[in-house]
Parts: sequence; C-alpha cells; structure tokens
Amino acid sequence: MKTKIFAAAAMLVAGTAFGATVQDVADRYMKSVLAVGVHDASYVDAYYGPKEIQDQVQKEKKGLAAIRADVTDALKDLEGQRAANEDEALRIEFLRKQLGSMLTRIDMLGGQKFAFDDETARLYDAVSPHYDRAHYMKLVGQIDKLLPGKGSVPERLKDFRAKFVIPKDKLKAVFDASIAACRERSAKYIDLPANENFVLEFVSDKPWSGYNWYKGNAQSLIQINTEFPIYIDRAVDLGCHEGYPGHHAYNALLEKALVKGKGWTEFSVYPLYSPMSLIAEGSANYGIEMAFTEDERLAFEQKVLYPMAGIDPSLAKKYAEVLKLTAQLSYADNDAAKNYLEGKWTKAQTIEWLVNVQLAPPEKAEQRIKFYDGLRGYVINYNLGKDLVKAYVLRHVTSKDPEVARQQKWDAFRKLLSSPRLASSIR
Repeated sequence: MKTKIFAAAAMLVAGTAFGATVQDVADRYMKSVLAVGVHDASYVDAYYGPKEIQDQVQKEKKGLAAIRADVTDALKDLEGQRAANEDEALRIEFLRKQLGSMLTRIDMLGGQKFAFDDETARLYDAVSPHYDRAHYMKLVGQIDKLLPGKGSVPERLKDFRAKFVIPKDKLKAVFDASIAACRERSAKYIDLPANENFVLEFVSDKPWSGYNWYKGNAQSLIQINTEFPIYIDRAVDLGCHEGYPGHHAYNALLEKALVKGKGWTEFSVYPLYSPMSLIAEGSANYGIEMAFTEDERLAFEQKVLYPMAGIDPSLAKKYAEVLKLTAQLSYADNDAAKNYLEGKWTKAQTIEWLVNVQLAPPEKAEQRIKFYDGLRGYVINYNLGKDLVKAYVLRHVTSKDPEVARQQKWDAFRKLLSSPRLASSIR
C-alpha cells in the first residue's frame, strides 16, 4: 500500500494527473492545432514536428466538433497538474491559454461572432486600450507644425514621405545591409544556433508588409511585399522584426531551448491566432529598439542606408522626428479595426480614419482593410504586444549605468524569447 501511495505522489510531482501527463496534453495540443489547420489554411503559421503526424492529421480530417471535444478534454487533463518549478508552471499555463484560445478559433470557424475586445481577450490574452478622434488629432497637430506648408497634413506627409522611397533596383542591397546589421547587433547578446539562416524573397499582392515563415532547424523564409512603395525606415523595421531579434530569432530560440532542449513538442507548432502571437509580434517590434538606440539607428541609416538607396542623408534627422510622432498614432489602427469589424464604420469611413487620423499612406489604406478582413483583431499584437514586452523588459533594469542597463535589458529579452511566457505572465 505504501509503495502505491509513494508512486502516486511521485506522479503528481512529475506533473501528472488522472493518468495524463503534461507531455500527453502537449502532444494532443500539437495534433489539435494541425487539425484546426485543415479547416483554416492560415491557422498553422509554422510546424516542424514529425511529418507523419501532420500526414495522419490531414488524412483523418476531423470535424470541428470532434476537435473541440479533444481540446476540451485536454483542458480537463490540465486541471490539477502540479509543477515542480517555474518553467513547468509557465508551461502548464501556456497550454491552458493556447488551448482556450483554440476553442474560440474553432467557434469562430463555426460561425460564432465576438465583439472585438472579447475576441482579442479570448484569442490573444489581451485587450487594447481605445481612444477617440480628439486624442489622435492632438498628435496630428504636432506633425502639422513639424511639416508646415500648403495642403492637409496627410497630403504634406505623403509628399514628404515620397522623398524616402527605396528604388526597387536597390531594395535587395538595402535590405541585405539592414538585416546584416540587425543580426550583428543581436548576436552580441543572443546565442543564436550556429546553423541559423534565412532566405529573403520579394513578393507582391499580400495584405502585409513583411512575413517570416519559420521552417524549423533555425531556418526561415523572409518575404517582403513590394506591391507599394517601401520607405527607407522599413529596412531596419522589417530587418529586425522579421529577422533579428524578431521572428526568426524568436522561433529559433524557442526551438533550441524548449523543443530540442526540453522536448516540449507543443513548441514545434505555432498557431497564428493564439496568445503566442502577442509575444511574437510584440517582441519583434520591441526588438527594433533593442537592436538600435535612436541615435544608433539614425547614424546607421544616415551613413549606410541613405547613400545606398540614393536618398539625401541630410533629411534623415527630420524624417526620424516625423516617424517618432506618427508612431504614437499606432493605436488608431486598433480603433479602426474595432469599428470596422463591428460594423460601426463603413469601408469608406475606415479608410478616411486611416488616412486622416492615423496618417497611413493612402495607397496602403486599402491594404489595411484587407488585413482587417483576413486577420481581424490580430492588429493589437503589434502595438499592445510591443508595449507589454517593453514594460516587462524595463522592469528588469536596475542599473543606471547605460551599458549595464543595456545588458540587463537583453538578458530579460532573451529570457522572454526562450520561454513559454504569454501576456498574462509578463504583465
């Protein structure tokens, strides 16, 4: 009898409950993600687990009701699980949040609709703040003063931006240089896998500006959309966001630390519409600031990228000032998506807001509507995600010495990129 009691206690410490282990749940989670992907082509953003499992799931082609039942059972098996350390506790919470999010996505595929904030809370574990037009117009007023002249602020901004378009025949050279700089700066603080690499492609007719398709084994395909003009600042933005220390580095570190290091199979699959995306997009956007301080970025762009693109370097400082202000309008994107998706604004009203309030380039407003139609509340992951990641990182900075503080920031950032933390665990 004592032997049985001790064995049962040992099972609890190891993280088992009612016969199912956390690893059992992780394996079922991975299969469920793939099963949802059979019904939703955009759901599985990356998978690099065993091909036979993917083939089996595609052959089975479970219905949504059956998948939902599997996910519900997996959630029940997580109840009562005991974690021996912080990492295991984070793992259990990660699975719980991801599985819960999957239930919402399944319900949406079945036709259920949710209010914008309810949807993002369920899918991404976060809710964006919202502001009225007056809030943003105060910022637009500052840009008005920075760009005096005739015409509306959007018109003047459009004319000013036109000076910073990268010629198409120079795109590859500019992006190659930018990504190389992003990697060099990130590699000083992040121990990337020795074999990591990526392929860069230029594409068109996409609802996004750039995309990282992670292939596993520290390999990525990075695509840049050239359908619309690409401004010089996007080289660093996308180089860091899609590459280093953004999506490519994030996925490579998760694979290295959790899949290969711990055998946590759930991280060999990445469901796009899930809490993972808030951390992925947030860390990719904040990664730009991690790689470059404002002064470092200005110097790099002015001395390297501007001449390479044939753009006047003397304009770089003013352009940086304008971009700093327009970046503060980012939450207007969330408000546009919310009102449009909830049917409060027409397409025309939404485009008017994007152009006149968020000051988006007119030619990209239509593209943004396509993004809302396809990815819905995903928009919050970029700005809210960045703000949550930034706050998490800065909480770990205790030194006033700039170099020590920078090291502390990178230590916290690297820890985040190698862990199962989601929005709830970094607030």
